[in-house]
Amino acid sequence: MSPAPTPKLELDRATVRKARSLARRLGKPVVDLATSHTTVSVERATLRLAGLAGADHERVPWVNHLVDAVRDQVGLEHGVTTPVWDALRRDEAPDLLTLAQKAASGAVTFRMPEKKGELTAARRAARAAVRPGIQRIDRQRAARDKLIDRLGNPERTPWIYLIVATGDIYEDIPQAQAAAREGADVIAVIRSTGQSLLDYVPEGATREGFAGTYATQENFRLMRSALDDASKELGRYVRLTNYASGLCMPEIATLAGMERLDMMLNDSMYGILFRDINPIRTFVDQRFSRQIHARAGIIINTGEDNYLTTADAVEAAHTVTVSQLMNEYFGKEAGLEDWQLGLGHAFEINPAVEDSFRLELAHAMLARQLFPEAPLKWMPPTKHMTGDIFMGYLLDGFFNLVGAMTGQSILLVGMMTEAVVTPWLSDRDLALQNVRYVQRAAGGLTEDFHPPRDGLIQTRARQVLGEAVDLLEKIVDDRPAKDSVSRGVPLLQAIEDGTFGHMKRPADRGKGLDGVAAKADDYDNPATTLLEEGSK
Repeated sequence: MSPAPTPKLELDRATVRKARSLARRLGKPVVDLATSHTTVSVERATLRLAGLAGADHERVPWVNHLVDAVRDQVGLEHGVTTPVWDALRRDEAPDLLTLAQKAASGAVTFRMPEKKGELTAARRAARAAVRPGIQRIDRQRAARDKLIDRLGNPERTPWIYLIVATGDIYEDIPQAQAAAREGADVIAVIRSTGQSLLDYVPEGATREGFAGTYATQENFRLMRSALDDASKELGRYVRLTNYASGLCMPEIATLAGMERLDMMLNDSMYGILFRDINPIRTFVDQRFSRQIHARAGIIINTGEDNYLTTADAVEAAHTVTVSQLMNEYFGKEAGLEDWQLGLGHAFEINPAVEDSFRLELAHAMLARQLFPEAPLKWMPPTKHMTGDIFMGYLLDGFFNLVGAMTGQSILLVGMMTEAVVTPWLSDRDLALQNVRYVQRAAGGLTEDFHPPRDGLIQTRARQVLGEAVDLLEKIVDDRPAKDSVSRGVPLLQAIEDGTFGHMKRPADRGKGLDGVAAKADDYDNPATTLLEEGSK
């Protein structure tokens, strides 16, 4: 996607360079932390790449059983693949699935092989077993490219992003296809409430969910197939997105790559701040998942819009910019390219604030200019939707107008019944009419709109950027207490202090901490190796 030309802000280039330099300084210790640890979900994702799937009669996935058995006997610090393929070479079981089934009943003995020849053989076998999973992701990326070459992308930007999620995948499918026919370019199947806190990935097609549909490999496959049919019917490639955040971020990202999803919600801090997932667990899982996304050609969507639901959108605007800069650094470090960085921001200023529309323009223009090659994801108003559907429809129109004026790339359709009911299909039709009208009437405003140098919009954008730099400097210079888990990692201290979204999340607490392990010197993970070297 090539972002639309946008009006220019007169930002100080030295200030922009300083902001990125500070983001790198802030992010590097987090990357060091992530690369020196592993998690149960990273190890389970690796086994999924090797083909392990399915669940027991209580719906506990076999990957969970196998990783738990290895952790109990050997620990996670060496990685699970060496003990697993050592056991297979010792004929503990004829194949990976049977080994997992036997491990679930305690009938397998795992070890770290002591002889060099046995160690080398086990690691060679593990690498050979994981490589086909990486190759499947490669084939799916190539298939997407071929479909886009044949069918084409939408003729205009922003791409219209629309949520479909009934809880029943077989109800989602016809609704998603209907939404594509009505003009949606990206179909988002949001997850069932609470799935981000499950430390396992459900199996199979699901027909029940709460405010969303479960993210499973089979649900991914079914929806991708249905949207391929719709794409061929419509003569344009329709994209599919889901959520990779939560305790199973690496696994869901892996399954998405294997089933050719096109976008994934994947934010640096969303799970920490809004789901109370342990910060170390999140950053370790995030890096592996983004390596998968990079390989799969998946566009990530980040969650800065959520900050503005718990903090004031004017006072906290600079924290959004800081988070965008951090998401950019972490994404590129993991291998993502600019075109895969769907950095988030939102239209959430209280409409009662004087000049609220002009301030929204300033914030949107700042994001667009700081990240000119990134497909920004522009989010509609939610916090100040009161139930007045007429005012809500007007606010959505203003939101769409800002998107048109500032060249946003991905636009999530706002619903006037937000905060009233789960939107009806008729509400969606009206919302899409709103988007289409604004695009037809004002889509070219980027050519004509040039805010004056010392006007409110330019001044406000420079103010937010300056405040972002000040905050980055403050975090970088903070010195955590000597006995703090966050020692040497200033970003963890900032998160603990409630810097983002007014949420305080200590590094030694939170869900999933027991699934984190520091890597031993002999740690091995063939998936990480293959991802980093290009699966040669």
